[in-house]
Amino acid sequence: MIQSDILGIIVVYGYVAFLLVLSEKALATKPEISRKVLHIMVGNIAFLLPVFATRWVMAFVAAAPFIVLTFLMSPYTPIKSIRGRTSAAGHSMGLVYYSITWTILAYLFFDNMVVIAIGIFSMSYGDGFASLIGVKYGKEKYNIVGDEKSFVGTFAMFLFTFIMMIVAIVYYQYVQGISFLFTPINIGFLLLFSAVGAIVEGFTPKGLDNLTVPFVITILYWYVFIYVG
Repeated sequence: MIQSDILGIIVVYGYVAFLLVLSEKALATKPEISRKVLHIMVGNIAFLLPVFATRWVMAFVAAAPFIVLTFLMSPYTPIKSIRGRTSAAGHSMGLVYYSITWTILAYLFFDNMVVIAIGIFSMSYGDGFASLIGVKYGKEKYNIVGDEKSFVGTFAMFLFTFIMMIVAIVYYQYVQGISFLFTPINIGFLLLFSAVGAIVEGFTPKGLDNLTVPFVITILYWYVFIYVG
C-alpha cells in the first residue's frame, strides 16, 4: 500500500461518513429523500478512483468493507439499534448490492477506471433519479416482475445514465487521458447502452437493479469501446 492508496481510503471513508451523517440528521424527516440522496451522492466516489494506485486496495480495503457496513445497517442485521437505518424507506438490501457491485467492478476493471465510474454512475445517478422523479411525477405505472415502476422514472433512468456516462468519459479523458471520440456512432452506442440499462432496470425487482444494471452497462461499454475498439 502506497501513499496515494492511503489518501484514497481516507477520502472515501470520510466522504461516506459525511453522507451518512447528513442523511441521518439533516434529512431525517424525509426518509425516502434521505435514502435516495445518499444513494445518488455516494456515486461521486467515481471521481475519486484515480487516487488509488493498487487494485486490491481499491477493491478490498476501500470498497468491500461497505458490504459489511451496509448489511449491518439493513433489516437483517443482528444489531437491533441500527437495524434498517439505510433502508427504512426503500429496498432492504439495495445499498448492500451497491457495495458488492463497486467491489467487483473495482477489481475487474481497475486498469480501465472509466468503466468502473460508468457502472457506479448508472446505479447512483441513473437509478437514484429514476426513483426520485418517478415517485414525484410518475403517474403512469407498469409492473413486470412484482415491483411497480413508472414510465417517467424509466425515462429518467435512461436520461441520467446517458448524461453521467458522458460526464465519466470527459472526466477520465482529462484526468487519465483516455481515448474517446464523440462521433455520432459512438454517441449512438452510449444512447443504446443507456436504453438497455433502463430496460433492465424496469425488469429487475427488489433492489437487484444495483447488481444487474451496472454490470450490463459496463460489460457493453467495455466490449464495444475497449475490447473491440
